Amino acid sequence: MVPRLTTALKGPLLDLEQRILTAQPQIEHWFRTQWQERTPPFYSSVDLRNSGFKLAPVDTNLFPGGFNNLNPEFVPLCVHAVQSTIEKICPEARGLLLIPENHTRNQFYLQNVAQLALILRQAGLNVRIGSLLPEITQPTTLQLANGNSLTLEPLVRSGNRLGVADFDPCMVLLNNDLSAGVPDIVKGLEQTVLPPLEAGWYQRRKSQHFRAYDKVADDFAKLLDIDPWLINPYFAVCDKVDFHARTGEDCLVAQVDLVLERIADKYEQYGVKDDPFVIVKADAGTYGMGIMTVKDGREVRDLNRKQRNKMAVVKEGLQVSDVLVQEGVYTFEDLNGAIAEPVVYMIDRYVVGGFYRVHTERGVDENLNAPGMRFEPLAFESCCAFPNPACAPDDTPNRFYAYGVVGRLAMLAAAIEIEEMQQ
Repeated sequence: MVPRLTTALKGPLLDLEQRILTAQPQIEHWFRTQWQERTPPFYSSVDLRNSGFKLAPVDTNLFPGGFNNLNPEFVPLCVHAVQSTIEKICPEARGLLLIPENHTRNQFYLQNVAQLALILRQAGLNVRIGSLLPEITQPTTLQLANGNSLTLEPLVRSGNRLGVADFDPCMVLLNNDLSAGVPDIVKGLEQTVLPPLEAGWYQRRKSQHFRAYDKVADDFAKLLDIDPWLINPYFAVCDKVDFHARTGEDCLVAQVDLVLERIADKYEQYGVKDDPFVIVKADAGTYGMGIMTVKDGREVRDLNRKQRNKMAVVKEGLQVSDVLVQEGVYTFEDLNGAIAEPVVYMIDRYVVGGFYRVHTERGVDENLNAPGMRFEPLAFESCCAFPNPACAPDDTPNRFYAYGVVGRLAMLAAAIEIEEMQQ
């Protein structure tokens, strides 16, 4: 049921997995205490990289758009998690308004919206889908490539409440990351809006997330008595960068070389023979835009016009000015010869599944979130296969338990991040 992946395993990761398995009771207790103090995001997804010597998150999405890529057999997990969440947020909830992205031509994204709506409905909610598109002036049914259909309706605002025709929901769920800002029609609502508007990419910064993750990783590392670097990528930030005007280059070059030096020191400590690299990417944004792999600071200065154009603009045509320099984590997992990385999905504080992002034309040191990628459901083996310290650390359920632990660490960092944004 789960694709078998080839992994270039090395001692430290097996040791890390073994420590995670052995400490499972302490880890779960630690998470429970954290959730007594924090409110987890409604949903999230975390991109992980497994280098054989390190397992770390490299991106956390608070508006996940790949529910159609999850194994259908695990929909009951998603439904249970939604029910648990709704009971806390809006116990009397019957109606939920789902607001998606404006990708009406992206069949894969629309299938995600349909699957998310199905999960919410199976959780006992009356779900309607309201569109921000100005051309949606009446209920519009879209036929999907997988045989399903999706009905979009124009949003209707009445005072401080938002809905669609003859529908006044208890809460509003955004599956739109607000890259272009917050539309006026969703501002100042008295209904619960999740994720909160402050979590949109118009304001959110990846560096803020990884600063929160620094603390989470340090605390967790103390619990397991491990080096936090084994679960945490180094990073640095440069602002006021203009790739076209070539301003901010000195900062980028300096930060790239500094992060590379820090990685090199760790590689020497752990006997890693691979070359350090960093990922230079926009500090805000998603969809794998504005990203490049760098192994020497001079590469940033020597970009050609095409590369500068690629780095200068992200989703919604927004100009890049803040840039994240993040430690590159190799992915030594592959599926039938194609490079793969795990993506873990969570609803509330529960891991509900995930998938492998697979790319046949990318290398172990490159971003896989790019045209040409495909997805293989990561179903955590079966509903009955639980982590077992008696088995090898890299047995499938054990490997996936480790993925779920690191994914939840990133989710905890996201909870802290949201708190800080709302202060």
